[in-house]
Amino acid sequence: MPVPLPHTHLAIDRALCGEPLELTPGRALVELVTRPEMAADEQGLVHGGFVFGLADYAAMLAVNHPNVVLGAAKVRFLAPCVVGERLVAEATVEGEEGGKRTVRAEVRCEATVLFTGSFTCIVLAKHVLDRTP
Repeated sequence: MPVPLPHTHLAIDRALCGEPLELTPGRALVELVTRPEMAADEQGLVHGGFVFGLADYAAMLAVNHPNVVLGAAKVRFLAPCVVGERLVAEATVEGEEGGKRTVRAEVRCEATVLFTGSFTCIVLAKHVLDRTP
């Protein structure tokens, strides 16, 4: 079954932030196979920014609004990952108050949880860079 089209972050580089596997209202599942360009050292440790980016992208897709932006994040890195591993992020909208969405995200490598986070996503009336009154 094909994954529904996202309505946000359409120009994102999926090789760096992940490929949507499932997309339903309020939930997203995103896969990222880590690449050599993501290594922080000669042992192949993947820089945490890429793991965060995967979780953030999943959170944006869970909201799936064209004008969603990240307002805040509280995260925990629980285990490392290395180049070549397949990571899967699951994000679920847990709360909604006006334009604010609270999204819970988790990144796994097989059965190991690498990352958990709570993201405050803001849905704006227009694009964050739109300066028209």
